[in-house]
Amino acid sequence: MKRTNQAPKTLRGDARALVETCPGVLSRLAARRITQFLDQELAATGISSAQLALLAQIAAADDDTLGALAERSGLEQSTLSRNLRTLENAGLIEIAAIESDLRRRAAWLTETGARRLEAAVPLWRRAQAELVRRLRPDLGPRLRQVAELLPD
Repeated sequence: MKRTNQAPKTLRGDARALVETCPGVLSRLAARRITQFLDQELAATGISSAQLALLAQIAAADDDTLGALAERSGLEQSTLSRNLRTLENAGLIEIAAIESDLRRRAAWLTETGARRLEAAVPLWRRAQAELVRRLRPDLGPRLRQVAELLPD
């Protein structure tokens, strides 16, 4: 039997392979860097990229219930509630029980929230154009496809 001259596996080698090739690790790193870039670009608006995304989800929604918002945004209910509370305390959204079912709640933009979102969109567009220039134009649609392939 012939032995190959393969290097023995080590924890350091396995760890290096993990951080260099794992889609989970690398996507988190990319997401953090994209978020930092967007947050810098949106700083003048007083809202973060995560808050902008939630405001946009609320503004774009046909179904304004918190359950539907959690599903669309991919956030767990507790995380969503915490993030919405911050927006509500800033006067950007209102949250109220739905009259037909008091157990369900809905969120919508206040006038202040709509104005803040409207002011942020041009800054977001410029940042988006810069991301497309630095990355690939099809990155956003490709990431959506990947997200749809993976289980919730």
